[in-house]
Amino acid sequence: MTFDRNYFDIGRLDRLAYGKTWVHRLDPRSKVVATLLYLLTVVSLPKYEVASLAPFFFFPVVLAALAGIPARFLLRKMLIVSPFAVLIGIFNPLLDTRTAAVIAGVPLSAGLLSFFSILLKFALTVSASLLLIATTSFPGVCHAVRRLGAPPLLVSQLLFLYRYLFVLMEEAMRMVRAREMRSFGARGAELRVFVRLVGILFLRTVDRAQRIYDAMLARGFAGDIPILGRSPMAGADLAFLAATVGFLGLFRFVPVTEGIGRFAQGVLG
Repeated sequence: MTFDRNYFDIGRLDRLAYGKTWVHRLDPRSKVVATLLYLLTVVSLPKYEVASLAPFFFFPVVLAALAGIPARFLLRKMLIVSPFAVLIGIFNPLLDTRTAAVIAGVPLSAGLLSFFSILLKFALTVSASLLLIATTSFPGVCHAVRRLGAPPLLVSQLLFLYRYLFVLMEEAMRMVRAREMRSFGARGAELRVFVRLVGILFLRTVDRAQRIYDAMLARGFAGDIPILGRSPMAGADLAFLAATVGFLGLFRFVPVTEGIGRFAQGVLG
């Protein structure tokens, strides 16, 4: 994958947020609250209850289908950060070897179950977070968090961090193109050249950031970014929240999967 393709792929989540589906039209606050409740519910499940996590895939799958978000794109984004989840739990099967369950005559250790639980929770939480941004945009999420009562300074810092990530990438792209034009893509790839480019990039970004900050102060910036279009949540937004709370409460506090397993065991037995 080329540098240019990597750059333009960064903003694809925000471009997906310009869709016209029912999920896109929901109030950002309702989607933020629903996603937070979903994340807290998934994380709160005990680490050995792997089967209880299965019904929670219904939430991201349905949202992705209704919003028209490509599943391949979400999977690719999840695979990029999946090594972190693997490293967190890869040693669990070695450290916790006691038998926790027996499935079809095969004993499963508690460490293996907790490892699977980490991977499933990672997939659920990351997919829900990506869907939130893909249907709302990162600035939309920040404005929703601000309207929900978050400190304005925190929201401004998040907005600037995200916005100037693209500025940093643009500066880096200019430097990479200039190097390739002068070396025809072959020479100038040594470590010392790379270190020099990083130093130049740092100096350029610091200088540009100072000029931008001075321009913002000249235009009256006082630490908070005003929000346009303040509108109350509609009935569809409240219905979405109510459906999400009902779904989460059902599969978190009612042993639905355990009942289905016993029923299937009784039928097959």
